[in-house]
Amino acid sequence: MSITRSTRLRFAALPGRASADPLDGVGAASSVRIVRLHRTKGRRAHVHPRSEEIMYVIAGTATVWIDGVRERVRAGDVVHVPAGAAHATVPDADTDVELVCFFPDPDLASNLAETGHAVDTEGPSS
Repeated sequence: MSITRSTRLRFAALPGRASADPLDGVGAASSVRIVRLHRTKGRRAHVHPRSEEIMYVIAGTATVWIDGVRERVRAGDVVHVPAGAAHATVPDADTDVELVCFFPDPDLASNLAETGHAVDTEGPSS
């Protein structure tokens, strides 16, 4: 058994987000990240080439962008991102967003690639 207390999480700065690995050093067969997002201009997409991602929205409201499709999400929603799909989550202007992201891959560091693609979240949601 392994328990990681929220007060012990170490958040690393990534482009447009901060991410903590609550399973660091546990040797789990999958990956989990706690992600905190703040509204920033020029949000860029990223991909996970080897695995899907399941996101659970803990707090806030945002637009999720997956391969050009936009959808609004809020606390309590679950999002499935297919393996290899370019994606980003952009918080609403008046809120921060916190997510728990699950990956069926133990080595997320080598399963993450920033695309550099600017995310368009303007216009009506799908």
